[in-house]
Amino acid sequence: MNKEDKGITRRQWLQASSGLALAGLLPGELLAQAKETSAPAKKSGTRLILLGTGGGPRPNKMRAQSAWVVMVDEVPYVVDCGSGVSRQMAFADLPLKSLRYIFITHHHSDHNLEYGSLMYNAWATGFKGRIDTYGPPPIEKITSLFLEMNAYDINIRIPDEGRSPLKPMIFVHEFSKGGPVMENNQVKVTAALVNHPPVEPAFAYRFDTPHRSIVFSGDTTPCDNLIKLAKGADVLVHEVIHKPSLARLMARIPNADRLLEHIVASHTTHIDVGKVAKEAGVKTLVLTHFVPVDDPTVTDKMWVEGARANFDGRIIVGKDLMEL
Repeated sequence: MNKEDKGITRRQWLQASSGLALAGLLPGELLAQAKETSAPAKKSGTRLILLGTGGGPRPNKMRAQSAWVVMVDEVPYVVDCGSGVSRQMAFADLPLKSLRYIFITHHHSDHNLEYGSLMYNAWATGFKGRIDTYGPPPIEKITSLFLEMNAYDINIRIPDEGRSPLKPMIFVHEFSKGGPVMENNQVKVTAALVNHPPVEPAFAYRFDTPHRSIVFSGDTTPCDNLIKLAKGADVLVHEVIHKPSLARLMARIPNADRLLEHIVASHTTHIDVGKVAKEAGVKTLVLTHFVPVDDPTVTDKMWVEGARANFDGRIIVGKDLMEL
């Protein structure tokens, strides 16, 4: 720097240097650099993301527990909160602080174990808005007890980290009958009672958006209420079991004398799920909540062939983090 440049400040010098550096880039390189530094474009439309596609409460290496999300113009509508849902949202590049709505189909642990934790984790990452949750009894009590269980930690973090209280952010909507659940300018959500003994009530949900209609069966046997709910839907996300393989599953689980009876009496086989999809007249059938979840001898082809016996539409074997 010569004597004539002594009046230039450090900031001016840095700005000038940056300009010279950019001037040396080719147009394509400038465009690439702009893309790297600009905010990601907001996606419009309706997307379905399968966060977890495994059935049952036992952790395994192959699939996370039940959780799905409908993204409507980048607003997430989370359906079920099995263990790991917060981490799966992170893997799917869905910011936890964007959480807004949660829907619980029924109160088995592989569908609700991280219900409270998902809200807490959103709060811990900077969420400051409102969360509306929907589901059957005792969702109000479950919410209250979660907040009570974690009150020590929450109450420390509020003053220590400058956070707003979590409890006033949560609005719980508990219901026991089917019908319209919620509606805004993006989506209408309708619930239907399904058959999942001994859990009562248990629900399926239908999401109607300007772009698509998506139905989640929850856990159920073949059920007229579900078929009516799913009539003409674009996508049916349905639980499924592979009945011929259940004996091997039982052999690996100690103290499971009654488990086989429960699975057969309260779920839908890979054969019957095709019948449900056909009667409902859906366009696409997405298989999820697989039981057995970790039997390598049950191939994707076997799941599809069973459903294909009765349904000639599109069939997808769901995978964790799959986007449709």
